[in-house]
Amino acid sequence: MNTSISTKEIWRIAVPIMIGNLAQTLITFTDTAFLGHLGVVALGASMMAGMYYFVFTTMAMGLAIGIQIIIARRFGAKEYNQIGSIFQHGAASILIFGLLLFTIMRIFSSSLLDFIIESDNIYAGAMEYINVRQFGIVFVCFNYLFRALYTGLSDTKVITYSTIIMATVNIILDYCLIFGHWGLPEMGIAGAALASLIAEVTATTFFFFYTYIKLGKREYELFKHHGFNKELTLNIVRIATPTMFQKLFSFSAWFIFFILVEKMGEQAIGISSIARSVYMILFIPVFGFLATSNTLTSRIIGAGQADEVLKTVFRIIFNCVLCCIPLILVCVFFPTAVMSIYTDDMTLASSAIPSVYVICGAIIFQAIGAIAFESVSGTGNTQAALWLEFGILLLYIVYIWVLTNVTTHVEWVWTCEYIYGGLIALVSILYIRFANWKKLKI
Repeated sequence: MNTSISTKEIWRIAVPIMIGNLAQTLITFTDTAFLGHLGVVALGASMMAGMYYFVFTTMAMGLAIGIQIIIARRFGAKEYNQIGSIFQHGAASILIFGLLLFTIMRIFSSSLLDFIIESDNIYAGAMEYINVRQFGIVFVCFNYLFRALYTGLSDTKVITYSTIIMATVNIILDYCLIFGHWGLPEMGIAGAALASLIAEVTATTFFFFYTYIKLGKREYELFKHHGFNKELTLNIVRIATPTMFQKLFSFSAWFIFFILVEKMGEQAIGISSIARSVYMILFIPVFGFLATSNTLTSRIIGAGQADEVLKTVFRIIFNCVLCCIPLILVCVFFPTAVMSIYTDDMTLASSAIPSVYVICGAIIFQAIGAIAFESVSGTGNTQAALWLEFGILLLYIVYIWVLTNVTTHVEWVWTCEYIYGGLIALVSILYIRFANWKKLKI
């Protein structure tokens, strides 16, 4: 696996992103851990509302990843003075898109969640959560944009700083607002949503001032006035639109998973809420290496070294799997201790353990598949990435639908993650190996 990208360089980029992804993961983790002590309905409601929320914000993530690919390509080609214009055009797009998402959520959330959720109790709790959390969506969009900027520049340590700030604010406010400590009101589910909202606003504020101080005078020209560039705008739209829809389809399929599981009963959704939180913890290393794969692929191509892409991807996969193993072993050998974090109900905890065992194996398949797939997007052919995943997601959803109708054991439904990870790995590696993408201009 000879490549100019060293293992040290991979870890230098990946580790801060891994820590950075702790932000949303820790928010989910702390919400689940605290709300689990309020009961299975609160747990299920926050999980369903959170998944619904991220179906919307994931489109902004896709837009930001499209911008990240372009920034990484310019960085690899040493065209630094173009990065500021790309960022400013991206910021305008993010603002408009974030306001659009907020408007849609504000108007349609009640009807959509009523259609999606079968349990009246879970619906009421989900609406209580989303009525507060929706006000943070624009700030989440800008957080994705800043993360895309620093990932594209391969300067990811700031993501660590923002994570520490965001997670600290969220954990403290979760404790205070869910249970009514330190003189603050006891808000339950709404308290978890407000804590997350304030954490998101805090992270955006930090990102802006850090960027102004650290990069304001650099050659990137981030804060220099750049006039409207129609060609650049169309290029961003061309690269980012398929990525937006690809992320939407991906997270929508994940949301459909929980919609179908919810119809198996409140116990099933409670189990899956815990399993999802454990899954997100296991996925933390994968998140870091995903962004690394995407960025390094685009950067290598920009530097004129396209022949090194596949070798670099395999090196990233190897390091990612190595990083996942310790977390997997903790869950496999100490499942009861892990479950006790989320719930005092030992019956619920015991019922969730088989699902956790399933996802411990699935995370390896997901790591290989997701990293290989991100390299496809990194080539700039985001349309190919969109259609590759769309076809696999259709099979994924059909598989889930069949299992939720033929079994009452939710752990069997979780085996869908093996199907998705294995198929996406196969088609992505075949694409990188044989498709004609090396001369694609972005």
